[in-house]
Amino acid sequence: MQNKNKWSKPHWLGAVLILVLPIMSSADTLEQAISTQVETDIAAQKSQQQVDTLSDETQQMLAEYRDVLRQTDSLHAYNDQLDKLVVSQKKELDSIDLQLRNIESTQREIVPLMLNMIDVMAQFVALDIPFLPEERNARVVQLQTLMERADVTISEKYRRILEAYQVETEYGRTIEAYQGEMTMTDNTRTVDFIRIGRVSLYYLTLDRQQVGMWDKKSQQWIQLDNSYRQSVDQALKVASKQLPPDLLVLPVNTVEAAQ
Repeated sequence: MQNKNKWSKPHWLGAVLILVLPIMSSADTLEQAISTQVETDIAAQKSQQQVDTLSDETQQMLAEYRDVLRQTDSLHAYNDQLDKLVVSQKKELDSIDLQLRNIESTQREIVPLMLNMIDVMAQFVALDIPFLPEERNARVVQLQTLMERADVTISEKYRRILEAYQVETEYGRTIEAYQGEMTMTDNTRTVDFIRIGRVSLYYLTLDRQQVGMWDKKSQQWIQLDNSYRQSVDQALKVASKQLPPDLLVLPVNTVEAAQ
């Protein structure tokens, strides 16, 4: 009796199938695992990209936030400074308003004062020794006319009055020689005048033949002795800067000089 192989064909085929199936199952599982790993890696990569993007956005937002904070601090400081400036300007406006009210009050008080100053100057010129009478009287008239002009400010009017007073003050500290008309005993003639401050006023005729002075007491011109002609002539030359300053002998007492 022929021995048969204990592995018959059908059994061998089944065994092969049994061996192949696990291998195929493992291959599918491995492929699926690889695919899953790839997908996981891709997802992780995408997640990392999102994280990186979010991190960049977070850093940018943080920088913007810090910049906003700096701007806010600057604006607060600027607003505080503006508040102080507004307070200071309000005080300045209040001060200016007070000054304007004071100016109005001052103008009401200073205008009568200026008018009185002009009147005093007019009286002073009239009572003073009669040097430069046309010029000095014209200055007074100009001031009186100036006070009536509406297009001239109070300050300018006051300045002009002070200038006139300054000119009058200077007369008392200077000597001056000039030519002018003199009327004496109904006779008008051109003579040389010499003013010594406000103390004395002398005249010398152009032909150098007659000399005289203003007598304050009698308020008139008196003729001096001819011995004074040389002294008065020398004084005229000193005042005209034709001679250097020198000691001059001139009469000051008109009554005694006349005698």
